[in-house]
Amino acid sequence: MEKQLQRERQIVQQLAEKVAEFSKEKENERIIQRWKDVNALRKPDISPVWCRPVGCWKELLPEDSLECKDLWLRGWEYRLRQVLIKRDIGDDEPVMSYFEVNAVFDVEPASIWGVEVRKHSSVSDGGAWAYDPPLKTEADFDKLIMPKHTYNEAATAELLEKTNELLGDIMEVRLQFGPGYDSATMGTAAADLRGLEQIMRDMIAKPKLMHRLANYLLEAQQARLDMWERSGMITPNNNMSMLLSDPVGETKTNETYSLTNCWCAGNSQEFDQVSPAMWEEFCLNYQKQIFKRFGYVCYGCCENLAMKIDGVLSIPNLRIFVCSAWTGLDIMLKKINKDYCIMWRQKASDVVFPDDVKKIREDLEEGFKKLKGQYFQVVLRELQTLRGHQDRLYVWTNIAKELAAKYS
Repeated sequence: MEKQLQRERQIVQQLAEKVAEFSKEKENERIIQRWKDVNALRKPDISPVWCRPVGCWKELLPEDSLECKDLWLRGWEYRLRQVLIKRDIGDDEPVMSYFEVNAVFDVEPASIWGVEVRKHSSVSDGGAWAYDPPLKTEADFDKLIMPKHTYNEAATAELLEKTNELLGDIMEVRLQFGPGYDSATMGTAAADLRGLEQIMRDMIAKPKLMHRLANYLLEAQQARLDMWERSGMITPNNNMSMLLSDPVGETKTNETYSLTNCWCAGNSQEFDQVSPAMWEEFCLNYQKQIFKRFGYVCYGCCENLAMKIDGVLSIPNLRIFVCSAWTGLDIMLKKINKDYCIMWRQKASDVVFPDDVKKIREDLEEGFKKLKGQYFQVVLRELQTLRGHQDRLYVWTNIAKELAAKYS
């Protein structure tokens, strides 16, 4: 057993050494600068191109291809192999010169909300699930408990020490404390608790109940943000793909950070079919109270924001406006100027399903022509399958980067 564990540690360390080597390469420096420039509204050498495989990882990196059996080491093996695969794909995946360890937090109640969130699973692999919300009646709302997040200093220190012992001789190990990518998307929790169909009904038939749920979720998130702020330990989150940027906001003289030094992302996918007025009343107005606490904001995901552009532009500290395939570039470019960075999202199904990539090139080139002169990043996300096209992300990346250079 000891020999097996030592072998697995060596596997992880060898992978980490490869990642560390790439972090020092000139190409990685160019990638990092590319993101910093576009998000600072400076002209980058070329617009960043990035993909997020999500569900495709099971095809790119099958679980049975991993060698480690120890769960913690297996997690590190998976994470490091993902970085190396992305390097081979060739997109603008930035690699920092350090490894991050997330701070450990305890939450009470264990269910987070005081009620159990369940879903009906699909009977087929990769099929759709369905909501099974716990708030089925108005009386169920009384069961909600305000979650309390507490920093577990001992568990965090133990994890840091363990990671340092494994990887500290290869690259610096840093603590990541504070907000991740998304701190303001309350629609997901609302649908989990009440059901997607039901919250749409509530906005019409029981608006006070919908406001009660939105207020509860806002209060819960504000309490969590307050906890981070009070700690004095926040680490800026401007080091991840899409949001990688120059330092955000002003640093205090004692070199402590606050939410004003961080990015906040949010979206309104559950409100896609809701009118602009109802979206603002039941979603955006609540999100704005969170957004105003942060230095920069990124808004949008896969939803259609074509009729809600004016509302998005009213968001405090907005820097990145996500243009999904359903929003469309034409209407967005009529309404926004170069005060924002556009995240031009690709339609995943249009990329992975065609056998012939000619249409993929045509669609990309059409978009690059429209965006010429703008600050923008090209992002392919929410992929669930490669549909047998094992090289598709490599091909898409090559085409996108070729056109990014052509229209730079």
